[in-house]
Amino acid sequence: MLIQRIITALLLAPAAIWAIFYLSLPTFAAVILVVMAIGAWEWGPLMGFPNKRRRLAFVGVSVLLIGALWYMLPIEQLWQAPKQLLSQVNLVLWLAVAWWLLSAGLTFLYPRCSSFWSSHRSVRGVFGWLTLVPTWLAFIVLRSSEYSTDNYHGAQLLMVLFLMVWSADIGAYFVGKSIGKRKLLPNVSPGKTLEGFLGGVLFACLMVLLAGYFIGWTVEQYRVVIPVTMLITTISVLGDLNESMFKRQAGVKDSGTILPGHGGILDRIDSLTATAPIYALCYAYLGW
Repeated sequence: MLIQRIITALLLAPAAIWAIFYLSLPTFAAVILVVMAIGAWEWGPLMGFPNKRRRLAFVGVSVLLIGALWYMLPIEQLWQAPKQLLSQVNLVLWLAVAWWLLSAGLTFLYPRCSSFWSSHRSVRGVFGWLTLVPTWLAFIVLRSSEYSTDNYHGAQLLMVLFLMVWSADIGAYFVGKSIGKRKLLPNVSPGKTLEGFLGGVLFACLMVLLAGYFIGWTVEQYRVVIPVTMLITTISVLGDLNESMFKRQAGVKDSGTILPGHGGILDRIDSLTATAPIYALCYAYLGW
């Protein structure tokens, strides 16, 4: 399993980095839309949909929602000025924050508060849209930052987010495997430990420090980015636990099989769905 994970990651990471840096903004938006559509397909079993027709209907509505957002908020105009988002974009991202606060409560209280949402497919469908649609917008917000003056500025922002999430995942995995003893949320994900979580946060901070050294960040930038890293890596665990909760309730081990060793697209981007909107807001309000 570990070998499969490593091979898939070695193939996937360069492709993702190339897409972030070298695809045009509209093409990048379309690629992320496809990724969200696959995520919507994999959300179907979490809603209890037994057949492909209903899953396709959910995918179709998800694509329409993102398409409507794309139409109403042209991707080249998401920023009024550097580090100043359109009010409508702010609203969608803050809606995502509200959803993840609710999600945190549902996850920490699971299974005590699961009876209502687990018995209503429509509620789980709304949860899926609140997870996927703002993620698409957050990715485009970050990639389009200062796009007209510096084509690679937004790509660098996205790579810092990926570095935070990927390094936290790697650190949590190896620290948890080696010294993890205290279960984080055994009712949701028995394999996750407090030691793994702390190890992931620490490793992410170290990697961001190293990246900042090569980028040439100032002390003032570090004072902003390191607390943001601690926040984002903590939230990334919530995204992972949230999907684990829905999979456990649905009796599903993996969201899909498209990525050998990792499962489905949702299994790979669950942390990013939670972190991307909040990271985008952190950059818009704090900057660095």
